Amino acid sequence: MNNKISLLVVALLVNASAFQQASSILDGRSKLRGSVRQSTILKMSSSIGFIGLGIMGEGMAARLLSEGIAGSEDKPLVVWNRTPSKCEALVEKFPKKKIIVKGTAQEVVQSCGITYSMLSTPEASKAVFESDTGVLAGVSAGKSIVDCATLAEADMVRMNTQVVEKGGRFLEAPVSGSKGPAAMGQLVFLCAGSEDLFNEVKNDGLNVMGKASHFFATTVGYGTRAKLVVNSLMGTMLAAFSEGLALSESVGLDPSKMVEVIGQGAIQSPMYNLKGPKMIVKDHAPNFPLKHAHKDMKLACEMAEANNMEFSITGQAEKLYREAREDTDLNIADEDFSAVFETVHKKSKSEFSRKRMS
Repeated sequence: MNNKISLLVVALLVNASAFQQASSILDGRSKLRGSVRQSTILKMSSSIGFIGLGIMGEGMAARLLSEGIAGSEDKPLVVWNRTPSKCEALVEKFPKKKIIVKGTAQEVVQSCGITYSMLSTPEASKAVFESDTGVLAGVSAGKSIVDCATLAEADMVRMNTQVVEKGGRFLEAPVSGSKGPAAMGQLVFLCAGSEDLFNEVKNDGLNVMGKASHFFATTVGYGTRAKLVVNSLMGTMLAAFSEGLALSESVGLDPSKMVEVIGQGAIQSPMYNLKGPKMIVKDHAPNFPLKHAHKDMKLACEMAEANNMEFSITGQAEKLYREAREDTDLNIADEDFSAVFETVHKKSKSEFSRKRMS
């Protein structure tokens, strides 16, 4: 009897040991599978997305690649553009970088943790953001969108609400700067929204695309307000400069000499020094298209009106840009906003202006 009990105890002990070993193996396999899944998730979320490779987006995406923020095997840059050739050109420009081209904006967002978007107009932004295969369709919990376009404040607020409702994070980040600064990493980011997201990207993305990043508030809309103030002032400055330069020419002053003189006094501006010499010779190759400058001027005027502000000087400048944009004879809407200079001359009746326009 005692021998039978002893044998039974031994058998139970052996089975218990085997069970523990089996459990240990299964637990190890489970942990391994979990580790593999987690690694896959981390690898996917470490990808950086970029939507919109136009005049601004092309330079910004290139900076992320050239400065090593994205483009490695572990951290590829995932891109989409309405014109696919722009994506192909970026791949050809950086043959040693890991760039993944997707067929839709939705796919970019789905495969990345953080996605930057830089689209040119409110219409383009809304279409890409809200389409069935757009940005919002790819948003889920944990996804982050950094939108760098200049839109109406209401557009940014709506986009933020839509992203947050799906469990994502949203950073409003319009930029001050044009094609040249974008290519050289000299933009200024004007941000609002998710402060946590801002803190994540300010030294791991924004810092290579821009020379400064400012966070105004956790309330989306403040970044757009700042951008419209900046761009409306810039547009008004260039309109006034155009009139001054045209007047100089019309009274017989050397315009190149006047650009030099202006650059030596209290009213000097890098913009005048950069654009003045080109304006004189009718070189308006687009860095910041006139139609986009007018869009920002119009939005700023609407913001001023909504807040009961005196804004008549800027309002007159907006009118001048509108005339320039709508002038089918000059056909300068897609030229640089410095082409407003041509409208000033067209509206003038001086002998010099008539000769210039003939």
